[in-house]
Amino acid sequence: MARILRLAGAQMGPNQRADSRETILARMIALLEEAAAQGAKLVVFPELAFTTFFPRWPMDLGSPELLDCFETAMPNPRVQPLFDRARALGVGFCVGYAELTPAGQRFNSAVTVAPDGTVLFRYRKIHLPGSDRVKEGQRYQQLEKMYFTYGDTGFPAVRGPAEWGAPVMGMLICNDRRWPEGWRVLGLQGVELVMVGYNSAAYDPNGGEGESAELRTFHSTLAAQANAYMNATWAVAVAKAGVEDGAGLIGGSCIVDPNGVVVAQAKTLGDEVIVADVDFDACRQGKEKMFNFAAHRRPQWYGMITERVGAVSPS
Repeated sequence: MARILRLAGAQMGPNQRADSRETILARMIALLEEAAAQGAKLVVFPELAFTTFFPRWPMDLGSPELLDCFETAMPNPRVQPLFDRARALGVGFCVGYAELTPAGQRFNSAVTVAPDGTVLFRYRKIHLPGSDRVKEGQRYQQLEKMYFTYGDTGFPAVRGPAEWGAPVMGMLICNDRRWPEGWRVLGLQGVELVMVGYNSAAYDPNGGEGESAELRTFHSTLAAQANAYMNATWAVAVAKAGVEDGAGLIGGSCIVDPNGVVVAQAKTLGDEVIVADVDFDACRQGKEKMFNFAAHRRPQWYGMITERVGAVSPS
């Protein structure tokens, strides 16, 4: 029996700091409806989809504005309309958000939700970029290390619903996609679909010339292609893009097959739906041949990957 799922990436244009939650949620529901109208059964939204990318702004950790960016439960009354509309359409989704736990911990998180509205699983971002303090003289900050705790979920993989073809699914968030370790941990669980949401700067936060938006978009796509290929998995990477609060974010949302081939990619920096028919049986070629881990891996030589954090040059 074919295991084919029509998958959508719901790229979002910018969420401005002044935008109301109702305005943002209405756009997300419109994207969900557009994807469903094209036959999609699973829709992937970006990182921190309900807010602006607030880590660019210095705020007191207890400020009402910062606390308002966090969700104390998922779902909750503020986001329930998205859950309700998805359930009415019979569509599942993956969405990134800022999580505040009952114990007061703050995570950059994502959940995947089944078509019946139940949360299948949660992931908390592990590779936090940026700084844990404000850098003086810098126009835009990257304060994820100040506002968030490093994720404590590891890299979970779960079996999706039978109506999706029962794929093995995993999530990553933004900077995670640049680090092969997370992909490989998912690969070692037989992952067939990796869902990634991101908000990636199209400018150099340190004020120098840095990399161009074009190069950063190339790197974003390259990371999805290379890691999808090396783990014989489908991947969908979805951006929040455009000029947000005066700061640029790259687009380039894409769906990549297990050979690393881009099968769908966004063409704009605004709200845009990309769709592809994902055949999970296409993962078998890579998993059974080139990347047959059981046949070819030699983990006794990989210890340095977990023993070291930074690079140490030979003497």
